Parts: sequence; C-alpha cells; structure tokens
Amino acid sequence: MKRLAGLSTLALIISTTSGCGWLWGDDGYFRDRGSDYLSAHQTAPMQVAVDGEIRPLDPLLPIPQQVADSRVSGKYEVPRPQRLVVAADVSEFSVQSSGDSRWLVAQYAPSQVWVAARQFFTDKGFGIAEERRQTGEFVTAWQMAADLDEALVRDLGIQDGETRVRVRIEPGVQSNTSEIFVLSVKRPAGSGADVDWPDSSSNKELDRVLLDELQASLDRSTREGGSVSLLAERDFDAPSRVSLTEDGSGNPVLQLDSDFDRAWSSVGRALQAADVRVDDLDRSLGVYYVNLSERANDPDEKPGFFSRLFGGAPDKEEIEARAERYQVRLTRVGNAIQVTLDKSIDTVAPADVARRVLGLLKDNLG
Repeated sequence: MKRLAGLSTLALIISTTSGCGWLWGDDGYFRDRGSDYLSAHQTAPMQVAVDGEIRPLDPLLPIPQQVADSRVSGKYEVPRPQRLVVAADVSEFSVQSSGDSRWLVAQYAPSQVWVAARQFFTDKGFGIAEERRQTGEFVTAWQMAADLDEALVRDLGIQDGETRVRVRIEPGVQSNTSEIFVLSVKRPAGSGADVDWPDSSSNKELDRVLLDELQASLDRSTREGGSVSLLAERDFDAPSRVSLTEDGSGNPVLQLDSDFDRAWSSVGRALQAADVRVDDLDRSLGVYYVNLSERANDPDEKPGFFSRLFGGAPDKEEIEARAERYQVRLTRVGNAIQVTLDKSIDTVAPADVARRVLGLLKDNLG
C-alpha cells in the first residue's frame, strides 16, 4: 500500500510539471497571487458609538501608500526569499548562570570532558593535588601567582596569597552532556592553614574568569583537534564493581558499586554501546525507556528521498506494531545501585529477556 501511495505521489509530481493550465495558469486553481496586492484598497475607518469606549485601532496589515497606486500595472515578480544565514561555528560549550551560580555546559559526556578540563588547569600552571574520577572531581594544589600562567594572573589580578581550585564535572540533564563547576579559595602566602571550601563562591571574579578561559580552551581544542582532544576514558564513570545476580524472587539484577550520578551516566553509555534504542529517559525516576526491537538512535543516519517515497524507511505505525518496550530502572540500595529491566512500574520483564539485556549492559560497563 505504501509503494502504491509512493507511485501515486510520483505520478502527481510528474503531471504537475507538464503544463496543466487549469492548475497553474493565470485563471488556475493555484494561480500566482503575488500581484493581488496591487489592486487592494483601504476601507473606511471603523465607526464606534459616541458613548462607547474608544480604543486606538491600528491596522494589523496596513497597505503601504506607495504600493496602492492606480498607475501601477503589469505583473509583479515576487522576489525569492533570502537564504538563511546559519552559524557554521555553533559552540558546543556555553556558560550558564542562575542567580549567583555559574557553570559550563558541554555537549559531551563527562568522561570526554575530563581529560581536556584537567589539561587546561595544568597548562595554566596548576598542579593537581587530588583527583576522584568516580565522582568527577579534581582539586589543584595551593599555587602562588608566580607559578601560574602570566596572562591568567594578569586577567585575574592575583598579586599575593595562594589560590586553590576545585573542579567538579557532573552528568548534564540531557544525555551525553556535562556540567562543569569551578570553585576557588585563597589564603595568605605561606600560612599553611587549612581552608574549608565555601558553600558559594567567595571570589566570583576569579571563578568567572576561570570558567570563561576554560570555555575558550575547550572550544579551541575541539576546533583544532576534533574528537582526538576529547578522548573518552572508559574508566571515568565505570562502577568499581559490576555483578549480575538475582533478587529474592529469582529476577535478574545488575549490581553496581557506584553513586547514582556515575551509574546513570555509565548505564546510558552502555545502552548506546549495546545498540539499544532509548526512546525516552527520566533521570529523577532513574528510568531509561527502551525499545528492544529497534537499533540505537543515530543522529547522522537519515533516510534518503526515494527511501521515504517508496517505503524504505519504516513509519510510526510499523515501529509501534513491532515495538518491544521495557524500562531499565536504576534504584539506590544502600551504597550501591541496582539495575533491573521492567515491563512497567509494577511488572517485571520476563527473566530471559531481562538476563539478556542486563548481560549486554554488564559487558559494556567498565
């Protein structure tokens, strides 16, 4: 049926290009109305009752005076619209703000951003004192102004004291995105005192410049090196231990020794690597809505014209008819995360299907 509809569409396209005057001529059904406005005229202003409420009335589509000219005759050729100007250099990194908080949003997974963000701080002269990849955080050593990059010191106006920076890279709200937070503290030079991290920035100007410089560095890195400069480290968000077990009812359960943020990110990556279609997700509920009958989404894969015309690409009805919809659910249990496959919120998936899907996730985790 789809092929017949496609052939009918193609026949209609051919027939309309062969000079059907009753359709496209001056008196045709789809005639060119581009010159109709030349014969348009304005009507008398609206009259209102004397004792009524009068409000200023402005015409929504006024006819320009120089156009409504009876001496103008002939057919007017409607100009073609100007080509849309599309920015070729759309940044994949943007600084967001809410109140006093500022952070950097990256269109990359945390595991990809980690390497480039860490490299930026070492290039600027910061030593790395602590790094915890499982929580997406690293802390620089205490640095004197003389130890840091001259341009950075000049922009920040750092003259005395020591500076330390904490960088936190978290999974973003959308899949495969990251949010980067920077927090700095200062202390008098040589004091050696331990300074606690404040709840909010105590040096907003310093953090602002660091975020702006980091954004510029990441932009430059992607332009010059492409994906090579944003190498994903597989163990960044991988759980320290993964085991496929069963619960008390004999249902397969994937046990992850990880916090929720790392587990959510790593399970999303594992679903993509296992070629499982994710139709939707809800991070607040800890659920990936998957369709086992389709392959993973590929934004670069688009059907061609003839594929769409003659039914080469499945339509929504076909996809829905063969859909195998399940929910990959992440649940906090103590200090670990349990991953299960459910048919719905109150119905577990068949054991053989759950074991197959959870086994695929286990093979692609860590």
